[in-house]
Amino acid sequence: MLGIGGELVRRGHDVRVIGHPQQRSVFEAAGLDFHAYPHAAPWDPVAPKSTFSGLRGYIQQFTERAKGEDLLTLAHDASVAVIDCMLLSALDAAKSAGLPHVAMVHTFHAYFDGPWRGGPVGIASRLKGLSPRRVWRESDAVVVCSDPSLDPAGGRSWPDTFLWTGPVQAPTEPASPVSPPRVLLSLSTTSFPGQREAMQRILDGLVGAPIELIVTTGPAIDPTGLTVPSNATVHDFLPHDEVMAGCSAVISHGGHSTTMRALAHDLPLVIVPMHPMLDQPMVGKAIESAGAGVSLKKSSSSTAFRTAVETVLDDAHRDAAAAIGARIRAIDGTVVAVDRILEVARPGLS
Repeated sequence: MLGIGGELVRRGHDVRVIGHPQQRSVFEAAGLDFHAYPHAAPWDPVAPKSTFSGLRGYIQQFTERAKGEDLLTLAHDASVAVIDCMLLSALDAAKSAGLPHVAMVHTFHAYFDGPWRGGPVGIASRLKGLSPRRVWRESDAVVVCSDPSLDPAGGRSWPDTFLWTGPVQAPTEPASPVSPPRVLLSLSTTSFPGQREAMQRILDGLVGAPIELIVTTGPAIDPTGLTVPSNATVHDFLPHDEVMAGCSAVISHGGHSTTMRALAHDLPLVIVPMHPMLDQPMVGKAIESAGAGVSLKKSSSSTAFRTAVETVLDDAHRDAAAAIGARIRAIDGTVVAVDRILEVARPGLS
């Protein structure tokens, strides 16, 4: 959303963003006009949650009618609304109001049209009259901000409203690895059960490895109490693009954004999915199938994590990642997505 909003502003359009209050600083720092939901239920992805409470919270966020009402209030004079594909109530409200709107898919569409739609969220949504397939197909356009060759859904037949744009991210150059090999370890800004324990096992496995390990914990993991090997440094935040520029590999939870950024830098990955019901296992499988990485369970042993890192540092994995990286860099996904969004916008409004 930051990339799309920024490109729209660059082209001279008035952009308003609606989201949760804690998102304000990020969007305003990007020069976007931010509005907090006045009525939608609050949500904090960083706060620790059990699997049940997290699932219940997600279902509420995606299906509550208040989001749609808040959207329409803000977008009463808008040319077009760009709505995350998970916000089914907002998509449905835009359709009912006759507001031109685009569903933005921020990871593999195969995940949303598969495990997500067929799982608890999709079932609960249909019970509330919000069939995911219906609201997506009723959108004026669907932009899938991912690589169509990696997304298992990319090669299937879809309505003309669907478009794979390539990842929406800042322009990137191939990494220039330093010596000894630098490896980035980052396991999501969202809190998941067992996440801290997985990070510790990875750190334990890389004790004495001939690498420089850069660790970013984000808000989800308190670094206090972590046992950190001498070849590692821990940071709560670092700009990943700057770190990746000198890396040889990335250890990640399989989040789509981190994965695409790594590949755009020609970097192979060790993917350690943090939650079985999210897109992370599918992303990990796709990268492993493409020969650009290895995917392991978060319960894997320290020895297994070390072996995986040693494996992806070989020439074959690096070459496979570089081939994907060249494909990603060849298309500016941000420009393609914004071009499509403007095609469905109403004329004469901002």
